[in-house]
Amino acid sequence: MSAVLTAGGGLSAGDRSIITAINTGASSLSFVGSAFIVLCYCLFKELRKFSFKLVFYLALSDMLCSFFLIVGDPSKGFICYAQGYTTHFFCVASFLWTTTIAFTLHRTVVKHKTDVEDLEAMFHLYVWGTSLVVTVIRSFGNNHSHLGPWCWTQTGLKGKAVHFLTFYAPLWGAILYNGFTYFQVIRMLRNARRMAVGMSDRVDQFDNRAELKVLNRWGYYPLILIGSWAFGTINRIHDFIEPGHKIFWLSVLDVGTAALMGLFNSIAYGFNSSVRRAIHERLELFLPERLYRWLPSNFRPKNHLILHQQQQQQQRSEMVSLKTEDQQ
Repeated sequence: MSAVLTAGGGLSAGDRSIITAINTGASSLSFVGSAFIVLCYCLFKELRKFSFKLVFYLALSDMLCSFFLIVGDPSKGFICYAQGYTTHFFCVASFLWTTTIAFTLHRTVVKHKTDVEDLEAMFHLYVWGTSLVVTVIRSFGNNHSHLGPWCWTQTGLKGKAVHFLTFYAPLWGAILYNGFTYFQVIRMLRNARRMAVGMSDRVDQFDNRAELKVLNRWGYYPLILIGSWAFGTINRIHDFIEPGHKIFWLSVLDVGTAALMGLFNSIAYGFNSSVRRAIHERLELFLPERLYRWLPSNFRPKNHLILHQQQQQQQRSEMVSLKTEDQQ
């Protein structure tokens, strides 16, 4: 991940060890979260719809990016180049896949188009092609060297400018595009909701709460990239102003939040109602009945929850009956 690859200059060996541990821990969480979404897509056929297919590609990019960060770089030479460029490639691919999800939602909801599945080949060309181009351009003026567990990139002003243009420029372009797109989608759905309320005498409160929850969830999507890369961007700007002088706490936040992007994406994009429903159905089929009560309520199959609630209601009724008999 590009933020990690440039966070080590000017730091002591002890500071780099701490950043190494933070990167490994955060990247491991992202790897597990992303791998979980990839596994769900492969196992559950009902999830293999076009909308979730885009989430699968996003999770796959996050998983591979996290994997190469965890592996680290134990030597110089080819492995150093391979690690540096693969993390850059898959990280760029990750935030580009978020723009395809935003585009698909906007084209479906705002423009009322139903041809998004026909654009899958264009999405692949756009994401993988753009990632490859910026990764190749990034090699201009770069001098890779080994430092600690990663392949670090130590460059002059030209290399830093190329790095900023090939990573942070498209990153913030994606953030602005996603923010504008989700704003339009949310505004249109809210306007449609107001019209429906005005034409109907009564509104289902449950549906209203569910729709508001979905709208709020969409509003948080652009914040994932901002939260993951805000400190990295500040760190890069600081590096331009004061080259060679690293701020330890800023580097820690830079590396930690960037490495957690895969986990954030897997929770926000991947762990949705369709995934939870698929897991519930498998639990209901294979998990022994006696183990249900040890699960959190949101992980229990619906049929068991209904049965459990009926049993509790029956027990309360029996207790009320016993108290009534005792009083008599």
